[in-house]
Amino acid sequence: MHTHEITNQVPDLSGYNLYRSDAALAEAVQREGAHWHDCTLASQGELLGGAEMREMAELANRHAPVLHTHDRCGRRIDVVEFHPAWHTLLDQLRRAGLHALPWMQPGDGAHAARAAGYFLHAQIEAGSLCPTTMTFAAIAVLQQEPALFEQLRTRLFSREHDARDLPIPQKRSILIGMGMTEKQGGSDVRSNASIAMPVDPLNDGRGAAYLLSGHKWFFSAPMCDAHLMLARIENGLSCFFVPRWLPDGTRNPILIQRLKDKLGNRSNSSSEVEFEEAMGIMVGDEGRGIPTIIEMANHTRLDCIIGSAALMRQALVQAIHHARHRSAFGRRLAEQPLMRAVLADLALESEAATMLMLRVAHAFDAPDDPLQRAWKRIITPAAKFWICKRTLEFTGECMEVWGGNGYVETAPMARLYREAPVNSIWEGSGNVMCLDVLRAMARETQGLALLLLELDDAAAGHPALRQQVDALKQMLAAPEEEREAGARRLVQQLVLALQGMLMLRHAPAGSAQAFLESRSQADGGRVYGTLGSASLAAQEAILQRAWPEA
Repeated sequence: MHTHEITNQVPDLSGYNLYRSDAALAEAVQREGAHWHDCTLASQGELLGGAEMREMAELANRHAPVLHTHDRCGRRIDVVEFHPAWHTLLDQLRRAGLHALPWMQPGDGAHAARAAGYFLHAQIEAGSLCPTTMTFAAIAVLQQEPALFEQLRTRLFSREHDARDLPIPQKRSILIGMGMTEKQGGSDVRSNASIAMPVDPLNDGRGAAYLLSGHKWFFSAPMCDAHLMLARIENGLSCFFVPRWLPDGTRNPILIQRLKDKLGNRSNSSSEVEFEEAMGIMVGDEGRGIPTIIEMANHTRLDCIIGSAALMRQALVQAIHHARHRSAFGRRLAEQPLMRAVLADLALESEAATMLMLRVAHAFDAPDDPLQRAWKRIITPAAKFWICKRTLEFTGECMEVWGGNGYVETAPMARLYREAPVNSIWEGSGNVMCLDVLRAMARETQGLALLLLELDDAAAGHPALRQQVDALKQMLAAPEEEREAGARRLVQQLVLALQGMLMLRHAPAGSAQAFLESRSQADGGRVYGTLGSASLAAQEAILQRAWPEA
């Protein structure tokens, strides 16, 4: 029986170019030296905006990984089975070079180019980025071990995804994971209890083989071909390269106890493992495991920023698309003044996050320049704190635009919302990031001075930015204990000032003015839809820039 006609339902958003439709991203790619990658990014944007890749993302998350600890004969195998869509996603990431692009093609704009590509993929599927990010960051560490790196180089740089579970010498490409945290410590890896004993006591230290025993509470992507792990020796924590298979072709005894039933994407496998005398090669100096992995953490933190900015972007375009097609109370949602104010405010937040993300990525290309080093070491944790935390509120607001239609798993908003918290937690939660900012400021005194000088120059003649910079300087001048207690407010002020500077320099005047005015309010513009003096025309211009109406 026919009971009603289906009307006023929003069509799926598909068949558009993620790159060409994003003016803020495309402009930043040019500005940050990655113009040579423009055509490749456009091709990637076209592919990721199509129905096929969105279907792969949906399938990979609908069919979660399955752990098989034993084969039918009772032999231990510790294999995680994935849906074929997972491997399609990893193959696309590999072909795009997102696992190693700046290491394969070093030069001006290399990190910005890779960041832009990562930003595009993160809008479609986040779980497959986990092993990609860890491999990318691990290369920065492994390159410091020439003998080991030469054995791995070809397989690390390969643009072909090899899903086979085989010893490294038999594979065409490999992925590297991480095993850092333990039950008792979490972010406090100094409390790690896993131990490592040299295979040959007369041949120990850097580059030597060790036997590791212990556990890891959060062992990311256990089907990676090797993991970088922390374990304790007599001289303290050291870092080890631990392959999945041993040189004799037998499995390294890394026993997967269970897969985590976690919030967020369901495509990736995170696990708990136990290991008894698993073989690993020491990477870095004895007892210097934490400094060894710090460089790795810098890169993974950058990817947290990129991933969160990407979630903002995708949630934004989904919200605008919905509001332009959905009617309520006699008008399209996008035509209603209060909704338009909310959407415009969200668009400004997304643009500022995109600008900051690529500006930080650019700094990784010039680590010897004092100002760029300051951007890398001070602003990376600051941006991770602010952008990742804002993404939680942002995706919730965009889901609210959808209303009840957004609160179901068959719509795109649910997966974006579930994914939002992870980047605030992974590689250091908010407090850890803020304390890292303070430590970096204490070490990079010249760089901090250069950052403040850059902000002073940008604030000349702009009262709203001047107000933010002055407030930041006042916080920096506070006594040490007071600075630490107020570190979250200080870091928020720092990021808002930098975003204001970037918007002032590179966004349309109306967008920059609206952003600066709203973010200089006492609450930092935390409630979306409070743009103050921004006219309806200005808000419409902001929305058209963010997502041009067809």
